[in-house]
Amino acid sequence: MPARPTSGRSERTKTQLVKYTPKQATTSWGSVATWYDKHLAGTDTYHEKVILPNLLRLVDPQAKELIIDLASGQGYISRALAEKGASVTGLDISPELVAIAQKKDGAGVTYRVGSAEDLSAFPNGYFHKAVIVLAIQNIEQVQKVFTETARVIQKDGTFHIVMNHPAFRIPKRSSWGYDEKEKLQYRRIDQYLSESRETIDMHPGMKDSPQTISFHRPLQYYVKGLVKAGFVIDRFEEWISHKESDSGPRAKAENRTRKEIPLFLYMRARKI
Repeated sequence: MPARPTSGRSERTKTQLVKYTPKQATTSWGSVATWYDKHLAGTDTYHEKVILPNLLRLVDPQAKELIIDLASGQGYISRALAEKGASVTGLDISPELVAIAQKKDGAGVTYRVGSAEDLSAFPNGYFHKAVIVLAIQNIEQVQKVFTETARVIQKDGTFHIVMNHPAFRIPKRSSWGYDEKEKLQYRRIDQYLSESRETIDMHPGMKDSPQTISFHRPLQYYVKGLVKAGFVIDRFEEWISHKESDSGPRAKAENRTRKEIPLFLYMRARKI
């Protein structure tokens, strides 16, 4: 029932006078730039223990090589590549993350604000190598990324991709389970072949948590996309967690599963 008029005017509550603005999910991590920077500065992270050592081994950056780090964030990977002598361009869509990156010591790195989907600022065949680490699942137009990367790297140049494993880490459609009878931890997969898009709270449980968008695609999506862009996949690795449980009734099962179910997928694509 509408509010009863008073003195010729309708009464309104304060909530009616305030325009409601829902939380806006975005593929950019700019809203959590400070938190992300602090996270990467911590010890015992996946970046430190798993991703960076494996990536340096496989990218094998050389002195005077030109490398573009797509979705470079606050420059964690860019700086590590430059420390090996490469000349690195870090590109990220978030001005907040780029600002943090520019404040850190990092000889040999140039940072730009820009999208991995549009590399028009760079000429054809400019880079020797390209990397994109834990970001492809947050990008909507993946084919544009692949096509543009193929354009800006030299023939026989390599594109190094690290992602959350799409077969085992499907946003809101995969989870850990435990079989009490068999004393086994397992990975439950509710959907794999269908593509999906999910809004993810960056800080679960926090009121009005910043949100990001995560996309799931099956492996064949990435393989077909890379081939279409003019790449051939010549290296493929799956990386497990470095963490260990040292106590608790499920410790043995948890450690066994960590060695069997990879968290990350690495692909090297070579431009032909």
